Amino acid sequence: MNKFLKNILLAAVALVSVQCSQEDPDTRAASELAARIVPGIADRIEFVKTESADSVDRFTLRAEGNRIVIEGNNAGAMAVGLNYFLKEYCLTEVSWYADEPVQLPDEFPMPDAEVTVEARLANRFFLNYCTSGYSMPFWQWRDWERFIDWMALNGVNLPLATTGQEAIWYNVWTKLGLSDEEIRSYFTGPAHLPWHRMCNLDGWQSPLPKEWLDEQAELQKRIITRERELSMRPVLPGFAGHVPEAFAKRYPDAITTTVSEWGGFPAEYRCTYLSPADSLFAVIQKEYLTEQTRLYGTDHIYGIDPFNEVDPPTWNPDSLAMMSRNIYESVAAVDPEAVWLQMAWILYADSEHWTPETAKAYIQGVPQGRMMLLDYYCEHTEEWKLFDSFYGQPYIWCYLGNFGGNSFLASPVNDVEKRIEDVLANGGSNLCGIGSTLEGLDLNPYMYEYVLEQAWRMPAGRDAKTNIVDRRVGRADRNAREAWQLLLDSVFVQPALCGQGPLTNCRPTLDGFAWWTVKPNIEYPNTALVKAWGKMLEVDSCGRDSYVFDCVNLGRQALSNYFIAIREDFNDDYQQGNIDLLRAKGAEMKELMDDLTLLLRGHSGFSLKKWIDDARSHGVTPEQKDYYERNARTLISVWGPSKDLNDYANRQWAELNNSYYAPRWSMFVDSVIAAAEQGKKFDYDEFYNASREFENAWSEPSNTIEYLEAVDGVATSRAMFEKYAPRIEAHPVSHAPTALSSHHHW
Repeated sequence: MNKFLKNILLAAVALVSVQCSQEDPDTRAASELAARIVPGIADRIEFVKTESADSVDRFTLRAEGNRIVIEGNNAGAMAVGLNYFLKEYCLTEVSWYADEPVQLPDEFPMPDAEVTVEARLANRFFLNYCTSGYSMPFWQWRDWERFIDWMALNGVNLPLATTGQEAIWYNVWTKLGLSDEEIRSYFTGPAHLPWHRMCNLDGWQSPLPKEWLDEQAELQKRIITRERELSMRPVLPGFAGHVPEAFAKRYPDAITTTVSEWGGFPAEYRCTYLSPADSLFAVIQKEYLTEQTRLYGTDHIYGIDPFNEVDPPTWNPDSLAMMSRNIYESVAAVDPEAVWLQMAWILYADSEHWTPETAKAYIQGVPQGRMMLLDYYCEHTEEWKLFDSFYGQPYIWCYLGNFGGNSFLASPVNDVEKRIEDVLANGGSNLCGIGSTLEGLDLNPYMYEYVLEQAWRMPAGRDAKTNIVDRRVGRADRNAREAWQLLLDSVFVQPALCGQGPLTNCRPTLDGFAWWTVKPNIEYPNTALVKAWGKMLEVDSCGRDSYVFDCVNLGRQALSNYFIAIREDFNDDYQQGNIDLLRAKGAEMKELMDDLTLLLRGHSGFSLKKWIDDARSHGVTPEQKDYYERNARTLISVWGPSKDLNDYANRQWAELNNSYYAPRWSMFVDSVIAAAEQGKKFDYDEFYNASREFENAWSEPSNTIEYLEAVDGVATSRAMFEKYAPRIEAHPVSHAPTALSSHHHW
């Protein structure tokens, strides 16, 4: 064959290959993903579909001419290959937030050798029922689109997909004879729906507007369509037994119980549970799954969690086995391929009642292989070690990492790495995945990317931790690497705690902290964090958004930790009756709160504005928009009518600090000083009542919030470092209050 004919043949083969690639849904989905994330270089990235004889997800990355080629057995594997290229060669961060930029190097980098990477585990799970309340309740498609892309890039193929289920339930309860008012009053406000869905809470900030149900149903269709395009299997809900109180009245012969108290909420908000032994249970399951499948399709895996943080009707092991068996059979009767996904959080949350005997009965009530468990909080407690690897049922090792969407540095990277390698080696053949069950999208996004990467067998010698550092600043930088090494060795040592936050976000007390929902515990010397912060600020001429974020993030935690020391001095001065020093320390506390607000203005990720704007983007009339804003404000402040959950979803956001936390501390400081000046004992009861009144008033939209202009995050961080580093060195903190205030009463 002469050279001319050979070139013609090669061109024809290439053309056919491109056409096939364009027609293949996986390569098309991967190409569209690249066009959304990195439009400037997408035309230099080619995706090729390959077969996987062993069903293992894998990708191959190589250079061809001035392009790169990413081969994969599905769109999800190709997406991980694209992310590998972006992380390893472009040193680029792709945030899960749509507003944060994807910043590329000036020159298009080329891989120096072909790389093939395969998955070590088939399932990569992501999300938590609570995430849809603490982070996503008011998202529109733009936010979801970026987030789904982020999940695909990080290999997630089993996402929890709870959006839009109220529209299904509305149709089901209507068919069963309930009125519009009975149904919508059964639901909660949007941000509180996760706890309604988990049978914890009914009716709070109801009725849920009908337009919300319709809007969310349409959004869910877009979510699951995109997830399936990217090779994901969305985990849709199933019926777990939660029914409206009106249902129990309409069907008085049904076997129902009122569930145990949850979260300190008044009895009027408690839920009603239908026994799986009741014949109506299977009827409702069929109605729900049939309607859900009609609207959303199915991937045959259902999230069902009947007893999350509430008691089952009985703790008898045989009865528990009966209940789980009946629940599963009600699902299998509709979908014979069904797999039940169950949170193992219940085992951690109530270890007194969920013993090996009761847990085994409940878990083995379902046929082997038909219940998959999420080992929910493995960086703290690995339930697979306590419950005999879940008695042979498949399970997924999960990193939780965040409670309530709170702002706290807690990323035990080294310990998590050891635990993952241990479960891979010793967790049994029924270990089927790795994932994350974060309650909120927090301030340590790299940690979730790191955990998900452990599900893949990366090239030998690749240092994933160093890669995190380099892509945060966009290059290999000695100061950044030293800063992160200090963080890994000395600061990122503790897991997130249930109820956590800086002392600045706590309801003020003279000592300790007011309630379990805001634990300011740190297990490292604040001087170590300040040293890392200073080293980070020595990075020269870095324009990466992620670098700005890190400078602000380290600084606001360091200042918050230092606030503990000032408050301790304030308490000492009060106890000793030294009024001049008391005034001086009170002024310093107020000054730090103001400086913290200024620092938080250094990055948009620390602003309250998007949370409120997103809430008000729903509804049409001013009254409707106020309804959504009230719901959004309530969640991040008082949480609900119960004092038990106050501040659980605390955040360090500039305007929240400026309008809520700082004024609350200012009220406290002024009250303590006034009492001391008058020779009186500080009245905690009086302050508590005033504080509670202030908090409830803040949650109303009529309480106007002033949104603050942005400042230069790096320059402000440097100014704060110069101001506070010497003070922290002179007055270090290596702990936080670990006991409740001896004066608290609520």
